[in-house]
Amino acid sequence: MGKSLIQQARGKGGPVYRSKSFAFAGAIKMHTPAGELNGEITELIKCPGHTAPLMRVTYDDKKEALLPAPEFVRVGEKLQVGSKSEINPGNVLKLRDVPEGTPIYNIEMQPGDGGRFCRTSGSAARLVAKTDQYALILLPSKKERMFNLNCHAIIGVVAGGGRTEKPLLKAGVQHFRKRMKNKRWPNPSGAAQNAVDHPFGNKRTSRKAKQKAVGHFAPPGRKVGKLWPKQTGRKK
Repeated sequence: MGKSLIQQARGKGGPVYRSKSFAFAGAIKMHTPAGELNGEITELIKCPGHTAPLMRVTYDDKKEALLPAPEFVRVGEKLQVGSKSEINPGNVLKLRDVPEGTPIYNIEMQPGDGGRFCRTSGSAARLVAKTDQYALILLPSKKERMFNLNCHAIIGVVAGGGRTEKPLLKAGVQHFRKRMKNKRWPNPSGAAQNAVDHPFGNKRTSRKAKQKAVGHFAPPGRKVGKLWPKQTGRKK
């Protein structure tokens, strides 16, 4: 019968796919009240679960937020939240209040979700243009995306840049790096695996994959590759 597919193994509670909750210092989410608010950086944290250093910000309303730290900040520095905030690294503003051409990170997908885009070390997006309802932002992948003007973002560039420039030199370094973040590695293609491990697996010949149509009543985990035909045989 062979082994279960990777798609079927995920979520079964095994150690390979279990999230290492103890490796994360906490949830990364901006504190965005309705009015103006001041805060102070009380701590800079090195978190194994994140590629960028984190900063713990304590605000005047006694609430705290854990955020990716931008470049050129220090413990004790004052930060601002609101439309009247200055364009300084670490300050939180709505996209409607950010000047065009400003580097930003931790951008919200929907107003109030705390930030979803540009959170890794060394990354930053750039606000290109604004309309009446949306802001056009150039992401680090060179892709342009429209965001609601009421979404919040943090000014600056995420600290920790240059992380990917260090050469790995050997596979063992990549092995421990992936294991630290609980990522599956290596991730071979289906055609490179054995026939018992994947529907695309086969002998390593010029014919890399022996594709067969999957059965109509197969479980969702095995419905990969060619799906079942709608009909077989000669039309009558």
